[in-house]
Amino acid sequence: MICPVNYRQSELVRSAADALYETLLAAGVDVLLDDRGERPGAMFADAELIGIPHRITIGERGLKTGQLEYVPRATLEVAAITSVGAADFLLERLAH
Repeated sequence: MICPVNYRQSELVRSAADALYETLLAAGVDVLLDDRGERPGAMFADAELIGIPHRITIGERGLKTGQLEYVPRATLEVAAITSVGAADFLLERLAH
């Protein structure tokens, strides 16, 4: 699941989220893009409730430093990943 913070207000976040979503779809990944405009806590809670195994958070602050946040449901350990290699990182995780 891709959780973009301020999806509707930030063109930077929206374009990064849409690009990652399209890349993962093209690779055959079953991916959700939470574009509801909810606060991050609500998006995270909903992802947990429906059992999403991998969560990517995209925020403007992180994008400005070239990073996204990755959280696997199995450990809930937050990891910073590079925005440039995010799709490859996720595809590698999903392959295991």
